[in-house]
Amino acid sequence: MTINEDILIITAEECHSGMRIDKFLSLAAAEVSRSMAAKLISEGNVRVNGRAVSKSCVINAGDEISAVIPEPQALDVKAENIPLEIIYEDDHLLVVNKPKGMVVHPAAGNYTGTLVNALMYHCGGRLSSINGVIRPGIVHRIDKNTSGLLIVAKTDAAHTGLAAQIKEHSFTREYSAIVCGHLKEQTGTVDAPIGRHPTDRKKMTVTERNSKQAVTHYTVIEEYPKYSFVRLRLETGRTHQIRVHMSYIGHPVLGDDVYGKPFKGLEGQCLHAGRIGFVHPITNEYMEFQSELPQYFCEAMEKVRG
Repeated sequence: MTINEDILIITAEECHSGMRIDKFLSLAAAEVSRSMAAKLISEGNVRVNGRAVSKSCVINAGDEISAVIPEPQALDVKAENIPLEIIYEDDHLLVVNKPKGMVVHPAAGNYTGTLVNALMYHCGGRLSSINGVIRPGIVHRIDKNTSGLLIVAKTDAAHTGLAAQIKEHSFTREYSAIVCGHLKEQTGTVDAPIGRHPTDRKKMTVTERNSKQAVTHYTVIEEYPKYSFVRLRLETGRTHQIRVHMSYIGHPVLGDDVYGKPFKGLEGQCLHAGRIGFVHPITNEYMEFQSELPQYFCEAMEKVRG
């Protein structure tokens, strides 16, 4: 592999025969993720033996692949001095305990006050660039009204390694939740594919159409008169996965006004990402972190116990 200015040139080997070009690029070049590869291909920046290709192109041994890697776009997200609860930090990554009500990254209606704005200030702009200018360092997300632990990548190498663990389902993510009603079994698994809702584009739903496999494991910890306190472990990580799955089996998360119904005195769902575990992508050391139940969660628990 050679790099001439901003052009990456790679010769495919025998082990690469039959591989799609987007997958090949993401494996062969550490700085290129699968999504970035697809974007480069769609923009005409990737050629095989001098010819532009689509992302479905299959390569053969001896093919010469060239990719024009654009200069990283200057990040225009404003750095803001917002307090952060840092659980762990080194030169490659950090683990943050996100409070309920904080949006993870800028989007329509939320361009300031997000976790990314705070991270830009805390890290001095030193965050991985794989997810672009709006989501620097963000390897995985939790919803605005979900609290708890998130891993943030400072370098592209760390980001790539963490993303691979999520894809391989070796990344531990455990949540605590209060859900409506009593579940029939004390432990169980919801294995139901999740995709975009056909009529409401802001919602997700269990569907066979244009969906991805989604698996959530649950354990009932305590039961109250009308609610249950449960622990949930994600095997996959789809958008709104726990909220969609719990609603699907008839036990929506307490306070979830999208997939369930509001709960007086609680803004949004009672859901907390309390445990996270992963292999450090640089040191190969297994690391695990826990976060205690926050105040809003404990107050809701006292109310439903009554």
